[in-house]
Amino acid sequence: MTLSLKELSKTPSKMTSGHRLCAGCAEGIIVRQVLMATDKPVVVSNATGCFEVSTTIYPYTAWNVPWIHTAFGNAAATCAGTEAAYQSLRRQGKIKEEMKFVAIGGDGATYDIGFQALSGALERGHQFMYVCLNNEAYMNTGIQRSGATGVGASTTTSPVGSVIPGKAGYPKDLTMIVANHNIPYAAQVSPHNWRDTIGKCKKGFDADGPSFINAISPCPRGWRTDPADTITLAQLAVETCVWPLYEVENGTYRLTAESAKIADGKLAKRPLTDWFNSQGRFKHLLKDKWMSVVENAQADIDAKWEKLQKLCKL
Repeated sequence: MTLSLKELSKTPSKMTSGHRLCAGCAEGIIVRQVLMATDKPVVVSNATGCFEVSTTIYPYTAWNVPWIHTAFGNAAATCAGTEAAYQSLRRQGKIKEEMKFVAIGGDGATYDIGFQALSGALERGHQFMYVCLNNEAYMNTGIQRSGATGVGASTTTSPVGSVIPGKAGYPKDLTMIVANHNIPYAAQVSPHNWRDTIGKCKKGFDADGPSFINAISPCPRGWRTDPADTITLAQLAVETCVWPLYEVENGTYRLTAESAKIADGKLAKRPLTDWFNSQGRFKHLLKDKWMSVVENAQADIDAKWEKLQKLCKL
């Protein structure tokens, strides 16, 4: 499959325009990139959340492929069951064509509520790809903190106050957790780099077993940012190493795109203060009172970046 932008623009759209996602939401951009990565028929299992609600407001739908709405916690289980039924029908000769299966969920439905179903489906080895649209909070239900929320972020359940500097803990590293299930393919992507994203999703669709794509997905409403800055923020997440671009293919770690350039010294790693300065949810961290939070967060990012480089044998 070619990654020529001209050729990709000619492919039939599996998800149409006209959905109700907020202006500047990255989720629609990401999913369109994901679905461009295969020319095979696709079945989608979609967890409850912003993306599910906004693309299927009755009586309308933005989907041009078979699509299943699931609860918050069982998108992976639903997708696994559908894939298992397909494999049975194919063995019986009732289905001839090759089909792909993808589950989509937000960070709340992936890092937290649906992790049990995801982990089980990965361990069982189902032939499907899971895509996490990570906007770092439960945006659909009111901007509550999730297991993916960054330290210091002010949300409705981790509000900044005179004692608490927003979210107190660091986000869990779900991509690493998933990679340790020893699945064929796992990767982090960002919508600003469509070529990197589509290339990784193609590997995910073609993997011999389950695969996982974790996508940073800026949310103007929850991040308190200008909708026009979504792609710039996604790139900033990569350049500050808040969201390094890498893949784990059959156990081998590899940095990609801008992250590979940072490790090679061809691109400067930007300070975490640039990340905090760019979003209203972190604006309180600019006060001297919370300087220790900023310093500790930078140290945490630096340590994780060093660990990742070692895993990539750099």
